[in-house]
Amino acid sequence: MLEFKIDATDKTCKARAGAFKTDHGVVKTPIFMPVGTQGTVKAVNQSYLEKDIKAQIVLSNTYHLYLRPGTDILESAGGLHKFMNWNLPILTDSGGYQVFSLSELRKMKHDGVEFRSHLDGSKHLFTPEKVIGIQRSIGSDLMMPLDECTPFPCTYEYAKKSKELTSRWAVLNKEAFVKSKPLYGHNQYLFGIVQGSVYKDLREASARDLMALDFDGHSIGGLAVGEPAEKMYEIVDFVTDILPENKPRYLMGVGRPENILEAIERGVDMFDCVMPTRNARNANLFTSNGILSMRNNKHKDDFSPVDDQCDCYTCINYSRAYLRHLFIAKEILAYELATIHNLHFYLNLVTEARQKIIEGCFNEWKLDKVNKIKKHTEVK
Repeated sequence: MLEFKIDATDKTCKARAGAFKTDHGVVKTPIFMPVGTQGTVKAVNQSYLEKDIKAQIVLSNTYHLYLRPGTDILESAGGLHKFMNWNLPILTDSGGYQVFSLSELRKMKHDGVEFRSHLDGSKHLFTPEKVIGIQRSIGSDLMMPLDECTPFPCTYEYAKKSKELTSRWAVLNKEAFVKSKPLYGHNQYLFGIVQGSVYKDLREASARDLMALDFDGHSIGGLAVGEPAEKMYEIVDFVTDILPENKPRYLMGVGRPENILEAIERGVDMFDCVMPTRNARNANLFTSNGILSMRNNKHKDDFSPVDDQCDCYTCINYSRAYLRHLFIAKEILAYELATIHNLHFYLNLVTEARQKIIEGCFNEWKLDKVNKIKKHTEVK
């Protein structure tokens, strides 16, 4: 069982500071996990990721790694940690979201989902057992089970049928996990994924199904897929009231800085999202005073750092004018420097949130942060 402890809780809300221990290191929560879908966090190397950005754990994707480079290459390399030269923890999504987003390229089967590769059109079948086997080949520290992520909006009938499918698959995922063994000498842990769209009775039934299977942690899936933010917060708040306190809680695919802070207030420990890296490649940088577009002409002769309150490698060494020049000139270095900054911003945000929980003043700090974010919503 994954070792998880709670170091502090906020007295005015459900925010908590904790830590879980893997064979590749301890992860302190709340935590944001940079997304390294294909075994790399786009535009930034592993050294900066660890030393400057201070990422404690990264996320990779089962679907993409299965298709390329393939499990044979990963096993020959000794697992993803060695293949990508990353010695800290890795979490792998099951690939279920990617498969179900293929729409016309997939077909539901009684035992899994058949799909065609987005790379070459080749046909494949993902079953709960196969997805566990792929993640054994990857060697991730935290594994996600195959589930179905419902779209928004969807009918109650569709969400109910999908929730029942996810619960059936959860049993098969857990059985396959118990029967198989790690390939590389380190422990692996399996989370469950709570589904049920925006319907509370389905969410509760899903959570209780998973709790009966005694997973190592719990994920909340099927949110941040188009529903209003307030509805997302409502469902998160509802689900975390049901899930056990002694296991980590992971809100999948979320999100904007204010989304993360609101979810921390509601008892969530772990987050991932492509937003900081994707925004960086599009020259949009998160700062303490809002989002800046590095292509904006007003930065042409501005030799101040991107954010004078930031101590990342980019802000210490380079100016807004230089980053704008790199983006206008379409230099690759622009993507790296912008990504370093945005990921540092996200990791610093959750690190500060953790400290405020420990100090006993999270709620007041969070309200101030969210108000400032709302005040500076326009890209400058």
